[in-house]
Amino acid sequence: MTDNKTRDTLMAAARKAAAGAYAPYSNFHVGAALLLADGTVVTGANVENASYGLSLCAETVAVSGILARGERPALHAVAVTGGAPGAPGEGAQVTPCGRCRQVLNEIAQLGGTDPVIWCDGGGEVLETKLSELLPYAFGPANLG
Repeated sequence: MTDNKTRDTLMAAARKAAAGAYAPYSNFHVGAALLLADGTVVTGANVENASYGLSLCAETVAVSGILARGERPALHAVAVTGGAPGAPGEGAQVTPCGRCRQVLNEIAQLGGTDPVIWCDGGGEVLETKLSELLPYAFGPANLG
């Protein structure tokens, strides 16, 4: 799908982003790194809230940063990692949650892409495509 150097660079960016997570309730730090077609890397970390339901996932934070700049770029790849503070990727494998899959699908459809998704955990990196994580996705194309 994409070369190992790109994967490793993006995973490193996601791990670095996880260090900036605000997760005082779960103590589970998540980092995401999004690679755009022009080579730009945008990162995000989870931001928890005392009301829980208002918490933001790392992927959503990264996508929001892209869209807030008024950009609609092609999403090429996504790396996600998570775990205890200071130890992202050392626990169980972390994949984007359902909400994040939908948010990633929105920006992917806007750019006409099916990005590769790398998920860190357990000493391995799962490589898949967004369409495999979210088959039969609903998005902008469904609205005509």
